[in-house]
Amino acid sequence: MAKDTLRMPLDDLDRRILATLQKDNRLSFAELAERVSSSAASCMRRVRRLREDGVIVADIALVDPQAVGRSLTAVVNVELESERLDLIDAFKREMRSAPEVTQCYMVTGDADFVVIVMVEDVAAFETFTRERLYANPNIRKFRTMIMLDRVKFEPRVAL
Repeated sequence: MAKDTLRMPLDDLDRRILATLQKDNRLSFAELAERVSSSAASCMRRVRRLREDGVIVADIALVDPQAVGRSLTAVVNVELESERLDLIDAFKREMRSAPEVTQCYMVTGDADFVVIVMVEDVAAFETFTRERLYANPNIRKFRTMIMLDRVKFEPRVAL
């Protein structure tokens, strides 16, 4: 089913399945069924439908950034010079293609975009800013906040 078409509404079992899978998506269908008080066959059908409908968009492994040498996380607020659609789209493409960018949000308020960058160290962040931000003539200014402590990180949707 395409993303822009209507989806079947989620019932309580769907929500329990999603909440459980967001905590651990490596469960067998039998284990999932036990945790959500259902049958393995029902869970299998529902998970398949949730994937087909685009409710479940990916099954991924969350990696500790420090364990792989990405000890610096920066939150960058970016203000564009011009808000022409072609320039906004170009900035979006640039951020999507940057491996250092793990999240990018178009926002309201003082900034046009909030970008989350994960790199090895300050030198790598400087390289990122030179190549991706300073080199972009449509960036009026950007402000950076360096993360000191990851107090909470839960890449899940509250259900």
